[in-house]
Amino acid sequence: MLQKINLENLLFLDIETVPQFATYDELSEEVQDLWEHKTRYQRKDEFSGEEFYDRAGIWAEFGKIVCISVGYFHAQGSAYQFRVTSFFGDEETLLKEFKNLLESHFSKPYHLLAAHNGKEFDFPYIARRMIINGIALPHKLNLFGKKPWEVPYIDTMELWKFGDYKHYTSLKLMTQVLGVPSPKEDIDGSMVRDVFYKENDLDRIVRYCELDVVATAQVYLRLRGDVLLEEDQILRV
Repeated sequence: MLQKINLENLLFLDIETVPQFATYDELSEEVQDLWEHKTRYQRKDEFSGEEFYDRAGIWAEFGKIVCISVGYFHAQGSAYQFRVTSFFGDEETLLKEFKNLLESHFSKPYHLLAAHNGKEFDFPYIARRMIINGIALPHKLNLFGKKPWEVPYIDTMELWKFGDYKHYTSLKLMTQVLGVPSPKEDIDGSMVRDVFYKENDLDRIVRYCELDVVATAQVYLRLRGDVLLEEDQILRV
């Protein structure tokens, strides 16, 4: 089935998120109370709400997107190029730029969005942050009224589950077991908050995000039984 999907109809993506504010103290009392309530189950008695705040980027209600990286295949004769680009910085601006890309180049019914754990994280997070920022949802992210088979998403983690709904596999683990060249990352997701707020190094976050987009595309190729991309086929545009 995967082999029937034209690679040029896929838009691979990954997002990086951080807490809306650098510190817990910057939250209003009302939002602090809401944060305490929202995270009570996850924290249990191990952490206070303030101690747990470094994880606030996981929730769209308390976090924000600082980078969306995308990648797409472009046929070059009998081979493909994989072109990668990013939207980063001010959240409202990058969301509008991403929406424009979807509506300009990936709006057809046969176009699909692809990500690793995208159905649980990336796609709903982007949609929620668009609504919070007052941006009308593009068709690809507006699931209201859609039947399950009409949802235009491919999730490499879901493909790897093979029906086992309890199973979680990180992208890093999948690249290892599938023999995909591991991205040479100098950070991981747990470090993004500090890199953004303490080091002010957004470029480093963008590079990390783009490497994960490439890794997701490579995993997808392996799941299809296709040849992996070579370094010279991957272009940043």
